[in-house]
Amino acid sequence: MAPFITFEGIEGSGKTTQIQRLTKLLHQQGHSVLQTREPGGCSIADQIRGILLHPDNAEMDSRAELLLYAAARAQHIEQIVRPALNDNKVVICDRFTDATIAYQGDGRGLDRDLISQLNHLAAGNCRPGLTLLFDLPVETGLSRALQRESEQQNCTEGRFEREKTEFHQRIRNGYLQLAKSEPQRVKIIQADRSPEQVFEQVRGFVDSFLQAEDEK
Repeated sequence: MAPFITFEGIEGSGKTTQIQRLTKLLHQQGHSVLQTREPGGCSIADQIRGILLHPDNAEMDSRAELLLYAAARAQHIEQIVRPALNDNKVVICDRFTDATIAYQGDGRGLDRDLISQLNHLAAGNCRPGLTLLFDLPVETGLSRALQRESEQQNCTEGRFEREKTEFHQRIRNGYLQLAKSEPQRVKIIQADRSPEQVFEQVRGFVDSFLQAEDEK
């Protein structure tokens, strides 16, 4: 299977900017690249994204939230990710199954076995070979995220930013535990540094990963 790279992290960790820089670099190096995101990435999943992230849906039940993420992922994998991997493209995805474990598992407190079953049902054998975890203090990330939201007109994706700090701290702790349990796949990026310093970390891990993939 072609290289599959995912980016993870709490709100405001700066993933999106670095994904754009990495995609541009890989294109310049001659790679065929698909840049995508979750929830979303295709028409049906993007419609589900609108429901999941809209601030007006603050009363959403955590189980409904989990099932909506699974539905969006199943469509995204079948329609976008798997065809790209089969076409030997490098796939870069902003969030994937690890986000569900961290947000709905550690954040919401839902059953981890149930989450694993739903992730497997939705994603099948599509599993990233490299996951870059953007880590920074919760307060820093939320400050960035809220600043970004305040600069946008008619913001429709701020539901998670409105959660309490404790919720985001549980997510961060869950992500760090995941990195500790899977150190070969999950690499921690110190995301509170300058964009240039962050990108040097990203580039180093990705270069090593792609070189190892070429040698297989």
